[in-house]
Amino acid sequence: MEWISAIENFQEYLWLEKGLSENTRKAYVRDLAKLKLFAAENHALDPSIITKEAIQDFVYDFSKKTKAAKSQARLISSLKSFFNFLQEDEIRKDNPAELLESPKIGFRLPDTLNHQEVQKIIESVDLSNSEGERNRTILETLYGCGLRVSELTNLRLSDLFFEENFIRVIGKGEKQRLVPVSDWTIKYISIYIQSIRNYQVIKPQYKDFLFLNRRGAKLTREMIFIIVKNAVANSGIKKNVSPHTFRHSYATVLLKNGADLRSIQQMLGHESITTTEIYTHLDKQQLRDAIEKFHPFYKSDQ
Repeated sequence: MEWISAIENFQEYLWLEKGLSENTRKAYVRDLAKLKLFAAENHALDPSIITKEAIQDFVYDFSKKTKAAKSQARLISSLKSFFNFLQEDEIRKDNPAELLESPKIGFRLPDTLNHQEVQKIIESVDLSNSEGERNRTILETLYGCGLRVSELTNLRLSDLFFEENFIRVIGKGEKQRLVPVSDWTIKYISIYIQSIRNYQVIKPQYKDFLFLNRRGAKLTREMIFIIVKNAVANSGIKKNVSPHTFRHSYATVLLKNGADLRSIQQMLGHESITTTEIYTHLDKQQLRDAIEKFHPFYKSDQ
């Protein structure tokens, strides 16, 4: 794959699946343009075969020119995200940037919605047409199961095990996991299947996919993004919400209601527990309540 098409596809991924702001997307693309130039000056290695050693040389060269820790950290984040994207799209089998260490500058907490805000967004969906019933089910499934956009669009009828209250999810690196699904979410998926999907003319190659467009084909990432944006606009909520926000909100509400991090890690499909640990920083009041309840110095009888 050539650099230009790889970077363009990555930029679309950052917008549709990650919901990153335009400024952040542009910053990532600028970083990758620097890598593209470096690769061209070093035997024109394309993104599918550039080596870990070449990436390390590039980062070292960048660090000599740019001393700011924030810029260095963003560059490394750009590289890790880019090559992780190429792995997801099976352009590469490895991530040559995964072992790069970023300067310590803190982290950005993901945006989340509380349960009432999620319900308000879902209730704003127009149910007067078949697409509305499908769109409500999509939002219920994003929030009810904590799926990535790619996992949602690839969800199949054969992945639904409603008698056991589980769905099978194919995540990053084609790794499978079983995610619990509530009777509430099952109800809306079943309504969508029975009242909408069963009456569609479906293209043969998409007969097993759960969510379909009006032409009987699999929904795209872009369409999920549009569905979410329209619902948020109709709800009047002013937060910057993307499909990924529902995943963050799913993890946060589980943590608030007592789920342990290891269980949340498994349900989200995080390879490392450190990725899941970011959710412990989302609710400072919850942490304060915990220390006041359990630390002896904070107990009322001290």
